Amino acid sequence: MKLNNKIVIITGASSGIGKSLAIECAKHGANVVLAARQYVTLCEIAQDLEKQYNIKALAVQCDVAIEGDCEHLIKQTLTTFGKIDVLINNAGISMRALFQDADLNVLKTVMDVNFWGTVYCTKYALPEILKTKGSIVGISSIAGYKGLPGRTGYSASKFAMNGFLDSIRVENLKTGVHVLTACPGFTTSNIRNTALTKDGSQQSESSMDENKMMSSEEVARIIADGIENRSRTLIMTRQGKLTVALSKFLPAFLDKMVYNVFSKEKNPLLK
Repeated sequence: MKLNNKIVIITGASSGIGKSLAIECAKHGANVVLAARQYVTLCEIAQDLEKQYNIKALAVQCDVAIEGDCEHLIKQTLTTFGKIDVLINNAGISMRALFQDADLNVLKTVMDVNFWGTVYCTKYALPEILKTKGSIVGISSIAGYKGLPGRTGYSASKFAMNGFLDSIRVENLKTGVHVLTACPGFTTSNIRNTALTKDGSQQSESSMDENKMMSSEEVARIIADGIENRSRTLIMTRQGKLTVALSKFLPAFLDKMVYNVFSKEKNPLLK
């Protein structure tokens, strides 16, 4: 399926991977619907995309943790474009705190955005995607294959997303709907800067070396190609592929590797 002239919804489109996906889809000739809480930023991105790539772009203010906002996003898309070809569930937040220290509301907030945001948007978009035999995409993480220390809520949300998308994929094996689970490696974005600490405040500074990570532009290119090729799963880095393999065959060894890696981050939570 080529993206040219398709209608693509992207949540979390105001920055990071979501913004890069908007640009990449526009480069492929898709008309895009940009959803996020930062409406002014979305409007600026939409205007730039229309001028630069001669496509149509719609900005919709949306907090994916609110079911009514997700329903409104789908209705607004249909009012403007009349159909939906691709839904990219990209909106997400992270956290950084040991479980024993974290307020439970932190985990609930992460789950509401990452998991329930995907569920809400997919629920309202699916009837239209069935008509177009289009694609449902979830931007997951290697944290959805291996639990990461200090990220209990984040890993849980991505495990949940992976299971949800897998079930949707099987349910739609004979409907023509394509389901893609995309798992970038660590990516340069503001997700670590906005990660929630133990009390729910944003940590404001990344705890990792951002210079050694994938760029959001690279991630977006791989995902756009995956949509056009109707790929099933994208695990984008050697480290990610190794993690998935070790989680199956040498899980105890992987536990030690992950512990060692996270004990070396800035201001480590593991001592």
